[in-house]
Amino acid sequence: MPSSQALAFQAPSLALLATEPLRYLLEICSAQVSTPSTVQGDGHPVVLYPGLGAGSLTTSQLRGHLRGCNFDVRDWELGVNMGPDGHLDDWLPSLVERVRALHGQEGRKVSLVGWSLGGIYAREIAKLCPDSVRQVITLATPFSSLSGGNHAGTILRMFGGDTSQVTPQLERRLRERPPVPTTSVYSESDGVVCWRGCIQRGGPQVENIAVHASHIGMPAHPDVLRIVADRLAQPEGGWKPYRRRGLRRSASTAPSRSRT
Repeated sequence: MPSSQALAFQAPSLALLATEPLRYLLEICSAQVSTPSTVQGDGHPVVLYPGLGAGSLTTSQLRGHLRGCNFDVRDWELGVNMGPDGHLDDWLPSLVERVRALHGQEGRKVSLVGWSLGGIYAREIAKLCPDSVRQVITLATPFSSLSGGNHAGTILRMFGGDTSQVTPQLERRLRERPPVPTTSVYSESDGVVCWRGCIQRGGPQVENIAVHASHIGMPAHPDVLRIVADRLAQPEGGWKPYRRRGLRRSASTAPSRSRT
């Protein structure tokens, strides 16, 4: 039974969901001809976590773009994301250990970028090892409405996944923000998840950035590529809210939105 919080969110229409594949193809083409970011990263490690049913191929364009901006980008190295292998709390420690090990090997804190369900992993990892995480960026991640208001649960069940562990207690935990700078990129035209479920509310070093993108095209959308590179290029310890066209926006008010 969905929680009362989940019932407050409405899933995108089936008509909007049906447009996702075509919009994705258009976004891929647009990214091929768009002007790349001119930011220059500092070479710190970045781990990308794919969305449900997706693997390294679906995030390859984003990884390639970020490598071109001088970031040390890593795939999550667990193949296709079919959901947690068992209970989330039993499975997360192995992901946390990899981030801690990468931090120790490189001597630099690690930035985590997660798309959709991958963003849930990124946020929870950051909560468990904040001393090893520089910042978290999520793309179309419905951390406030994981069990309702989206089509992701249906998709997970189609893959044979188990949604029974998404209890009201877990939902409350997932809504809590990580204790590191956190950016949520979302789209009001998302055909898979309710964009309102991607909004972070309150607190310092928190921001929500709106783009006009499909859900499955998020990791390839030109605006998303630029935003992620811009966020990662900030100096460690010098995080500031995203700026666009000289407009200043508070990162602590919600549901504040910066449009590209």
